[in-house]
Amino acid sequence: MPPAPYLALVLGVAILCQLAAYRLRVPSILLLLVAGFGLGQAVSPETVLGRDLLFAGVNLAVGVILFEGSLSLRFRDLRGLSAAVVRLCSVTVLLAWALTTLAAIVAGVEWQLALLIGALLVVTGPTVIAPIIRQLRPTRRVSSMLRWEGIVVDPIGAILAVLVFQAIIVGGPDGALATAALTLGRTVVISTVLALLFGVLLEVAMRRHLIPDFLEGVTFLAVAVGSLVISNELQSESGLLTVTMLGIYLANRPGLRLEHVREFKEHLQVLIVGALFVLLAGRVSPAEVVAVAPTAAVFVLLLLLVVRPASVALGLLGTEATRQERTLLAFMAPRGIVAAAVTSIFALEIEHAADEARSLAALGGEDARESLALEASAERLEQLVIASADLVPLVFVTIVVTVAVYGLGVGRLAERLGLATTTPNGVLFAGAPLWARQAAGLLTELKVPTLLVSLAPAEVAQARMAGLRVERTHILSEYAVEDMELAGLGSLVAATHDDDTNSTAAREFGHALGQSNTYQLRRQGESLPKRSQPRDRSGGGGGTLSEAKAKQQTASKLTAQVAFSPPMSAPELDTATREGMQVRKTRLTAQHTLDDFREREPDAVLMFVVQDGVATVVTPRSHLPQEGATLVALVHAR
Repeated sequence: MPPAPYLALVLGVAILCQLAAYRLRVPSILLLLVAGFGLGQAVSPETVLGRDLLFAGVNLAVGVILFEGSLSLRFRDLRGLSAAVVRLCSVTVLLAWALTTLAAIVAGVEWQLALLIGALLVVTGPTVIAPIIRQLRPTRRVSSMLRWEGIVVDPIGAILAVLVFQAIIVGGPDGALATAALTLGRTVVISTVLALLFGVLLEVAMRRHLIPDFLEGVTFLAVAVGSLVISNELQSESGLLTVTMLGIYLANRPGLRLEHVREFKEHLQVLIVGALFVLLAGRVSPAEVVAVAPTAAVFVLLLLLVVRPASVALGLLGTEATRQERTLLAFMAPRGIVAAAVTSIFALEIEHAADEARSLAALGGEDARESLALEASAERLEQLVIASADLVPLVFVTIVVTVAVYGLGVGRLAERLGLATTTPNGVLFAGAPLWARQAAGLLTELKVPTLLVSLAPAEVAQARMAGLRVERTHILSEYAVEDMELAGLGSLVAATHDDDTNSTAAREFGHALGQSNTYQLRRQGESLPKRSQPRDRSGGGGGTLSEAKAKQQTASKLTAQVAFSPPMSAPELDTATREGMQVRKTRLTAQHTLDDFREREPDAVLMFVVQDGVATVVTPRSHLPQEGATLVALVHAR
């Protein structure tokens, strides 16, 4: 198959798998790996693209993924967690390396390769952590620890693997230690210098507005790729650390606005991750998986039940992490694209090293002693090549099993620990007027989490007196947008008296909750939601009704869905409550259906429908059940 149709097929399969995973609520990586494995049996990626091009592309793509992830790592997220995160990225890594190596040896892996596998599998990675966090939506503390570990440990694992690999190739403890120390020193120095150099250049360019908005994303992408390549040229596999440090530096510069960059990188990352998993899974054959299955079964079982729990328990001992957080982290270590990519690269490098050793042995040394040493080295590397044949399928099986176990099982564990929910159905209210407090109280009684956000002291005090969860802050404050706890919340109702604040809040929280789950009250002066307004098709000249409204009403892209049926503005809702209307809940049954309720309460404002523990915001376009649900509505008090 020609490269162009093959790449188009890979991208199509990748997107379809991620769409299906979203609908099925399963980790997308599982479907990507299965699809890639199947596609690879029909068309090998190496046959179409060539090995050198494939691995060059994989290396660049992994660097872009780590750069995108590191742009979200802010030091302020570590408040109260700094010691735990430092331990996760240092002590826990070393413990995991040692224990994973022992597990591989117990499973029957040759000890040198066991050391390499141990280094490769200390990583988790943003490609597997981010989708799980997106679906699970855990507390901010747990999310911060998982994201920092997943992103920071990836380059550490790659560098550790480089050190182990070079020690294996060199052979002998003295030469190995010296080579490892030199490599580590060069890697850290080169990565730090390049990250600071490119970081400062980008920061200066951004602050002086030298880069137009529409070029920010591609400029940052070009700089990240350039720094990765330069770093790798100066020191093998140092580029991942360079781009990670570059992203962290930029993410923590005060006043540096990177919204355009983050949005561009997020979309690019989704595409790259899908394509990479499909391509790399296609390199593994069924025969290889079957051959490694017994070893993999023992190895993965030890990883799940011993290595991760022990390394987290010992590594986080005495830190700020709670017992529940440590328990969740102990059973949350899926392996991702970095493990797959770096393993494939090192399997190839071992073959190259063996070829070079054979060539040197054929040429012979200056004396018999040197010739014998060259022959011994070549023989040792030949044996290593044979032993490393199972390296890629073993890591492939590990990725599949860990993603399946952690991705499918962590939700129940997180819910039992009170750290997340797999079905976030709570309601966030921007503003806390009387009707919102009444609605929040009824939703709480129905086991639906709620959070009220208001700066008004009276509203906050009354909400607290009612036993409601409330935050005293502005809905658009930096705390609310960046740091406020959203675990368990699935939708937003922007209900302040400022329509522009409501629109902005709906757009902002749409990033976390999804645009389809953000709502605002009807804007003052607009009788109907904009999307419900009929278009003027008269074809007449200027001055038509639609043109007049187009000049007066807010652009639809700047507004959110209009909440409630019929839609009402904030002043109208306040007036209704002052005149005696109250928010009440009504159970819809066969004896008292929705139609019966509408007939009895013709002036009611329908707000929420709670069915099977899930709260849905009612809109003018909602299709409501006649029975089997609880209706929360503003009605006349009787």
